[in-house]
Amino acid sequence: MNLPIYLDNNATTPMDPRVLEAMIPYFTQKFGNAASRNHHFGWVAEEGVDYAREQVAKLIGASEKEIIFTSGATESDNLAIKGVFEMYKDKGNHIITAVTEHKAVLDACKHVEKLGGKVTYLNVKEDGLVDLAALEAAMTPETILVSIMYGNNEIGVIQPVKEIADIAHKHGALFMTDATQAVGKISVDVNRDGIDLLALSAHKMYGPKGVGALYVRRKGPRVKVTAQMDGGGHERGMRSGTLNVPGIVGLGKACEIAYNEMVSEAIRLSALRDKLQSALTVLEESYVNGNQEHRLPHVANISFKYVEGEGLMMAMKDLAVSSGSACTSASLEPSYVLKSLGLSDDLAHSSIRFGLGRFTTEEEVDYAIEVTKKAVTHLRDLSPLWEMFKEGIDLNSIEWAEH
Repeated sequence: MNLPIYLDNNATTPMDPRVLEAMIPYFTQKFGNAASRNHHFGWVAEEGVDYAREQVAKLIGASEKEIIFTSGATESDNLAIKGVFEMYKDKGNHIITAVTEHKAVLDACKHVEKLGGKVTYLNVKEDGLVDLAALEAAMTPETILVSIMYGNNEIGVIQPVKEIADIAHKHGALFMTDATQAVGKISVDVNRDGIDLLALSAHKMYGPKGVGALYVRRKGPRVKVTAQMDGGGHERGMRSGTLNVPGIVGLGKACEIAYNEMVSEAIRLSALRDKLQSALTVLEESYVNGNQEHRLPHVANISFKYVEGEGLMMAMKDLAVSSGSACTSASLEPSYVLKSLGLSDDLAHSSIRFGLGRFTTEEEVDYAIEVTKKAVTHLRDLSPLWEMFKEGIDLNSIEWAEH
């Protein structure tokens, strides 16, 4: 077993060697521009892109004509939200999303507000799920888009996307989902789930960084988005820019592997995750955050009360885990996702996200259990708050004074 151990697969995943193998020829021998349609090099590159488009489409039950390649999920989210807002502005100007969305969605919505749009940010229930009655109540004749993520990046909670899509469609709105964490991990089908737009990223499923895709429905209804970059009119005019052919080939291969191995991988990872979670929640005052029934198979977000998350990570230096979202981890503010579940600041600060992945072994999980237990126990032994808790003092009743 090599140290340190990587358990931060929600932030990014290592590239599968099979993906790298598929990509390499496109850096050297097959280096053509996929838009060069007048010679062999361009045709070969275009062939690689076309095949990747089929591989991506197959994984999510789409047609290859509905796949728009981008630089990643953040660009896909921006293109979908801003693109729909601009394209459908004559129909309405209201968008609904949830407070637990990724920043790429929340910040794109804030941008829309600056352009005169109205955005409703739905609160979630204590388990992280969207309240369908609240969604229904928020719909207006002006609502053009509902954007709710498929699986949450911090707590792994899987939203009832089919029911959400049904509500959106009943009121004449489109349904978009940021499925970055879900695609390749669990079954996602755009037709079964009623999805009109879907964002995904390669590096969250053992592909390369810097490439992703946006699914845009072509039939029932035919969805259009206004391009956010001007240029050569690539990707059916929705996303200009020379295609990242090696990256796209890698994304395609990553999707193919996920399609073939996702089911068995989910069974293996959920068993390992459950082992980790069961062993760690034996510790007093430890809590699993988010709904445990509707959850991605590889994620466990656990709060260890009376232990500070950043300190705990320092004490577990051989484990690469996350306290809060890596995308916003530069901030010492408690995670807004955990806060939105109703967690207190101290409980939100004491959370650790364990993200298992394809290459995580049982031996590594056993080691992670041992190291985490040891670190939590050690830090609590040093904590006056823990001592007071053990003496039966109700810490909520104490009035703290500044010195």
